[in-house]
Amino acid sequence: MIFHRLAVAVCVLLAATAVSPAPLRVCADPDYMPFSNRAGDGFENKIAAAMGHALGVRVQYTWASMRGPGGFDQFLHDTLNAGKCDVVIDVPYASDNVLATRPYYISSYVFIFPKKRNYDITSMDSPVLRQLKIGFESDTPAETGLKVRALILHAVPFDVGSDAGTSPSEVLDAVTSGKVAVAVTWEPAVGYYLRSRGDLRVVAVPNSRSMGAPEQYAFPMAMGARHGDTKTRDALDGAIARNKGELTRILETYGVKLYQSPLDVGLAP
Repeated sequence: MIFHRLAVAVCVLLAATAVSPAPLRVCADPDYMPFSNRAGDGFENKIAAAMGHALGVRVQYTWASMRGPGGFDQFLHDTLNAGKCDVVIDVPYASDNVLATRPYYISSYVFIFPKKRNYDITSMDSPVLRQLKIGFESDTPAETGLKVRALILHAVPFDVGSDAGTSPSEVLDAVTSGKVAVAVTWEPAVGYYLRSRGDLRVVAVPNSRSMGAPEQYAFPMAMGARHGDTKTRDALDGAIARNKGELTRILETYGVKLYQSPLDVGLAP
Protein backbone atom coordinates (compact mmCIF):
# COMPACT_ATOMS: atom_id res chain seq x y z
CA MET A 1 0.00 0.00 0.00
CA ILE A 2 2.78 2.40 0.91
CA PHE A 3 4.59 1.55 -2.33
CA HIS A 4 1.39 2.15 -4.33
CA ARG A 5 0.83 5.55 -2.73
CA LEU A 6 4.45 6.51 -3.37
CA ALA A 7 4.16 5.50 -7.02
CA VAL A 8 0.97 7.56 -7.44
CA ALA A 9 2.64 10.56 -5.80
CA VAL A 10 5.62 10.29 -8.15
CA CYS A 11 3.31 10.12 -11.20
CA VAL A 12 1.39 13.19 -10.05
CA LEU A 13 4.65 15.08 -9.48
CA LEU A 14 5.95 14.14 -12.92
CA ALA A 15 2.69 15.20 -14.58
CA ALA A 16 2.74 18.51 -12.75
CA THR A 17 6.31 19.26 -13.76
CA ALA A 18 6.10 17.99 -17.35
CA VAL A 19 7.01 20.62 -19.92
CA SER A 20 4.36 21.16 -22.59
CA PRO A 21 5.55 21.58 -26.18
CA ALA A 22 6.30 25.21 -26.96
CA PRO A 23 3.34 26.85 -28.75
CA LEU A 24 3.48 28.13 -32.30
CA ARG A 25 3.67 31.86 -31.58
CA VAL A 26 1.95 33.79 -34.37
CA CYS A 27 1.85 37.54 -34.93
CA ALA A 28 -1.31 38.73 -36.67
CA ASP A 29 -3.62 41.69 -37.10
CA PRO A 30 -6.61 41.64 -34.72
CA ASP A 31 -9.01 43.30 -37.18
CA TYR A 32 -8.11 42.88 -40.84
CA MET A 33 -10.46 40.51 -42.59
CA PRO A 34 -10.22 38.41 -44.66
CA PHE A 35 -6.66 37.92 -43.39
CA SER A 36 -7.12 37.66 -39.61
CA ASN A 37 -9.04 38.83 -36.57
CA ARG A 38 -9.25 38.05 -32.85
CA ALA A 39 -12.21 35.73 -33.42
CA GLY A 40 -10.11 33.53 -35.70
CA ASP A 41 -12.27 34.16 -38.76
CA GLY A 42 -9.53 34.96 -41.30
CA PHE A 43 -7.71 32.63 -43.64
CA GLU A 44 -4.42 33.36 -41.86
CA ASN A 45 -6.08 32.18 -38.62
CA LYS A 46 -7.22 28.94 -40.26
CA ILE A 47 -3.80 28.32 -41.78
CA ALA A 48 -2.12 29.00 -38.42
CA ALA A 49 -4.47 26.47 -36.81
CA ALA A 50 -3.61 23.92 -39.50
CA MET A 51 0.11 24.48 -38.89
CA GLY A 52 -0.33 24.10 -35.13
CA HIS A 53 -2.22 20.85 -35.64
CA ALA A 54 0.42 19.53 -38.04
CA LEU A 55 3.18 20.34 -35.56
CA GLY A 56 1.23 19.01 -32.57
CA VAL A 57 1.31 22.31 -30.66
CA ARG A 58 -1.19 24.99 -29.71
CA VAL A 59 -1.24 28.38 -31.43
CA GLN A 60 -0.56 31.49 -29.36
CA TYR A 61 -1.21 34.94 -30.82
CA THR A 62 0.46 38.29 -30.43
CA TRP A 63 -1.91 40.89 -31.86
CA ALA A 64 -0.71 44.06 -33.57
CA SER A 65 -2.05 46.17 -36.41
CA MET A 66 -0.38 45.74 -39.77
CA ARG A 67 -1.82 49.07 -40.84
CA GLY A 68 -0.25 51.49 -38.39
CA PRO A 69 2.54 53.99 -39.14
CA GLY A 70 5.27 52.26 -41.10
CA GLY A 71 2.91 49.65 -42.47
CA PHE A 72 3.77 45.98 -42.82
CA ASP A 73 7.53 46.49 -42.48
CA GLN A 74 7.05 48.24 -39.16
CA PHE A 75 4.68 45.48 -38.05
CA LEU A 76 7.41 42.90 -38.72
CA HIS A 77 10.01 45.02 -36.94
CA ASP A 78 7.87 45.47 -33.85
CA THR A 79 6.58 41.90 -33.59
CA LEU A 80 8.37 39.05 -35.34
CA ASN A 81 11.83 40.62 -35.40
CA ALA A 82 11.41 41.87 -31.83
CA GLY A 83 10.97 38.26 -30.68
CA LYS A 84 7.30 38.58 -29.75
CA CYS A 85 6.36 35.66 -31.99
CA ASP A 86 7.96 33.03 -34.20
CA VAL A 87 6.01 33.29 -37.43
CA VAL A 88 3.90 35.56 -39.61
CA ILE A 89 1.58 33.46 -41.73
CA ASP A 90 1.42 35.44 -44.98
CA VAL A 91 4.48 37.23 -46.39
CA PRO A 92 5.90 37.65 -49.89
CA TYR A 93 8.42 34.90 -50.58
CA ALA A 94 11.04 37.48 -51.62
CA SER A 95 10.78 39.47 -48.36
CA ASP A 96 14.28 40.37 -47.18
CA ASN A 97 13.29 41.14 -43.57
CA VAL A 98 12.16 37.58 -42.74
CA LEU A 99 13.41 34.03 -43.18
CA ALA A 100 10.80 32.76 -45.61
CA THR A 101 9.47 29.23 -45.88
CA ARG A 102 8.79 27.60 -49.20
CA PRO A 103 5.86 29.33 -50.95
CA TYR A 104 2.50 27.72 -50.26
CA TYR A 105 0.47 29.68 -52.79
CA ILE A 106 0.85 32.13 -55.66
CA SER A 107 -1.77 34.75 -56.39
CA SER A 108 -1.98 37.94 -58.38
CA TYR A 109 -3.12 41.51 -58.64
CA VAL A 110 -6.31 41.66 -60.68
CA PHE A 111 -8.50 44.01 -62.64
CA ILE A 112 -12.11 44.13 -61.41
CA PHE A 113 -14.93 45.71 -63.38
CA PRO A 114 -18.67 45.14 -63.99
CA LYS A 115 -19.37 42.22 -66.30
CA LYS A 116 -22.01 44.24 -68.12
CA ARG A 117 -19.37 46.74 -69.26
CA ASN A 118 -17.37 44.02 -71.03
CA TYR A 119 -14.23 46.16 -71.19
CA ASP A 120 -11.40 44.76 -73.31
CA ILE A 121 -8.86 44.69 -70.48
CA THR A 122 -6.09 42.11 -70.63
CA SER A 123 -3.07 44.00 -69.27
CA MET A 124 -1.87 47.34 -67.98
CA ASP A 125 -1.25 48.27 -71.61
CA SER A 126 -4.87 47.77 -72.72
CA PRO A 127 -5.85 50.97 -74.62
CA VAL A 128 -9.27 51.22 -72.97
CA LEU A 129 -7.63 51.99 -69.61
CA ARG A 130 -6.74 55.44 -70.92
CA GLN A 131 -10.46 56.22 -71.08
CA LEU A 132 -11.47 54.88 -67.66
CA LYS A 133 -11.26 56.08 -64.09
CA ILE A 134 -9.12 53.50 -62.31
CA GLY A 135 -9.12 52.64 -58.63
CA PHE A 136 -5.93 51.30 -57.09
CA GLU A 137 -4.37 50.61 -53.70
CA SER A 138 -1.60 53.01 -52.72
CA ASP A 139 1.99 51.81 -52.34
CA THR A 140 1.52 48.68 -54.41
CA PRO A 141 2.88 47.41 -57.75
CA ALA A 142 -0.42 48.55 -59.25
CA GLU A 143 0.38 52.16 -58.39
CA THR A 144 3.82 51.85 -59.95
CA GLY A 145 2.37 50.33 -63.11
CA LEU A 146 -0.14 53.15 -63.45
CA LYS A 147 2.52 55.80 -62.92
CA VAL A 148 4.91 54.56 -65.60
CA ARG A 149 2.04 54.70 -68.11
CA ALA A 150 0.73 58.09 -66.93
CA LEU A 151 -2.57 56.40 -66.09
CA ILE A 152 -2.27 57.71 -62.55
CA LEU A 153 -3.54 61.09 -63.80
CA HIS A 154 -7.11 59.77 -63.90
CA ALA A 155 -6.89 57.23 -61.09
CA VAL A 156 -8.31 57.16 -57.55
CA PRO A 157 -6.13 55.87 -54.67
CA PHE A 158 -7.44 53.69 -51.84
CA ASP A 159 -5.53 53.26 -48.59
CA VAL A 160 -7.14 50.07 -47.29
CA GLY A 161 -3.72 48.66 -46.43
CA SER A 162 -2.90 51.72 -44.32
CA ASP A 163 -6.15 52.77 -42.67
CA ALA A 164 -7.27 50.67 -39.70
CA GLY A 165 -11.00 49.98 -39.67
CA THR A 166 -11.36 49.99 -43.45
CA SER A 167 -12.17 46.88 -45.47
CA PRO A 168 -10.83 45.69 -48.83
CA SER A 169 -14.49 45.41 -49.86
CA GLU A 170 -14.51 49.21 -50.21
CA VAL A 171 -12.65 48.82 -53.48
CA LEU A 172 -15.42 46.57 -54.80
CA ASP A 173 -18.06 49.01 -53.56
CA ALA A 174 -16.38 51.76 -55.58
CA VAL A 175 -16.62 49.65 -58.75
CA THR A 176 -20.25 48.72 -58.12
CA SER A 177 -21.28 52.31 -57.38
CA GLY A 178 -19.47 53.72 -60.42
CA LYS A 179 -17.00 55.77 -58.38
CA VAL A 180 -14.37 54.02 -60.50
CA ALA A 181 -14.84 52.06 -63.71
CA VAL A 182 -12.18 49.47 -62.93
CA ALA A 183 -10.06 48.61 -59.90
CA VAL A 184 -6.63 47.04 -59.63
CA THR A 185 -6.10 45.20 -56.36
CA TRP A 186 -4.53 42.12 -54.69
CA GLU A 187 -6.93 39.24 -55.26
CA PRO A 188 -6.52 37.51 -51.85
CA ALA A 189 -7.69 40.73 -50.18
CA VAL A 190 -11.01 40.73 -52.04
CA GLY A 191 -11.67 37.11 -53.02
CA TYR A 192 -13.60 36.58 -49.78
CA TYR A 193 -15.99 39.38 -50.76
CA LEU A 194 -16.14 38.53 -54.47
CA ARG A 195 -18.06 35.36 -53.63
CA SER A 196 -21.21 37.48 -53.31
CA ARG A 197 -20.39 39.81 -56.21
CA GLY A 198 -21.33 37.77 -59.24
CA ASP A 199 -21.80 40.95 -61.26
CA LEU A 200 -18.07 41.66 -61.26
CA ARG A 201 -15.47 40.28 -63.65
CA VAL A 202 -11.94 39.47 -62.45
CA VAL A 203 -8.94 39.42 -64.80
CA ALA A 204 -5.40 38.69 -63.60
CA VAL A 205 -2.81 41.37 -64.33
CA PRO A 206 -0.10 39.57 -66.33
CA ASN A 207 3.61 39.91 -65.59
CA SER A 208 4.27 41.62 -68.88
CA ARG A 209 4.70 45.00 -70.48
CA SER A 210 4.46 46.09 -74.10
CA MET A 211 7.57 48.27 -73.77
CA GLY A 212 10.36 48.36 -71.20
CA ALA A 213 11.29 45.94 -68.43
CA PRO A 214 8.76 43.25 -67.38
CA GLU A 215 6.66 43.97 -64.32
CA GLN A 216 5.56 41.58 -61.59
CA TYR A 217 1.97 41.30 -60.42
CA ALA A 218 1.82 37.62 -59.43
CA PHE A 219 3.65 36.83 -56.19
CA PRO A 220 4.57 33.63 -54.34
CA MET A 221 3.46 33.88 -50.71
CA ALA A 222 5.16 32.14 -47.81
CA MET A 223 5.33 32.12 -44.03
CA GLY A 224 8.02 34.20 -42.36
CA ALA A 225 10.27 33.30 -39.43
CA ARG A 226 13.00 35.50 -37.94
CA HIS A 227 16.37 35.55 -39.68
CA GLY A 228 18.50 32.83 -38.18
CA ASP A 229 15.55 30.81 -36.85
CA THR A 230 16.06 27.89 -39.18
CA LYS A 231 14.47 25.51 -36.68
CA THR A 232 11.07 27.19 -37.00
CA ARG A 233 11.44 27.70 -40.76
CA ASP A 234 12.33 24.05 -41.33
CA ALA A 235 9.50 22.80 -39.10
CA LEU A 236 7.03 24.96 -41.04
CA ASP A 237 8.44 23.79 -44.37
CA GLY A 238 7.81 20.21 -43.33
CA ALA A 239 4.27 21.00 -42.22
CA ILE A 240 3.57 22.86 -45.47
CA ALA A 241 4.82 19.91 -47.53
CA ARG A 242 2.65 17.46 -45.58
CA ASN A 243 -0.49 19.62 -45.68
CA LYS A 244 -0.60 21.16 -49.17
CA GLY A 245 -4.13 19.92 -49.75
CA GLU A 246 -5.46 21.38 -46.51
CA LEU A 247 -3.81 24.76 -47.10
CA THR A 248 -5.22 24.91 -50.63
CA ARG A 249 -8.67 24.01 -49.33
CA ILE A 250 -8.54 26.85 -46.78
CA LEU A 251 -7.44 29.40 -49.37
CA GLU A 252 -10.11 28.34 -51.85
CA THR A 253 -12.77 28.53 -49.11
CA TYR A 254 -11.85 32.18 -48.69
CA GLY A 255 -12.02 32.87 -52.41
CA VAL A 256 -8.25 33.17 -52.87
CA LYS A 257 -7.58 32.45 -56.53
CA LEU A 258 -4.45 30.36 -57.01
CA TYR A 259 -2.83 31.32 -60.28
CA GLN A 260 0.16 28.99 -60.21
CA SER A 261 1.73 26.27 -58.14
CA PRO A 262 5.13 27.15 -56.64
CA LEU A 263 6.45 24.07 -58.46
CA ASP A 264 5.51 25.67 -61.77
CA VAL A 265 8.06 28.45 -61.28
CA GLY A 266 10.76 26.37 -59.65
CA LEU A 267 10.49 28.02 -56.24
CA ALA A 268 9.71 25.04 -54.03
CA PRO A 269 12.57 22.69 -53.16
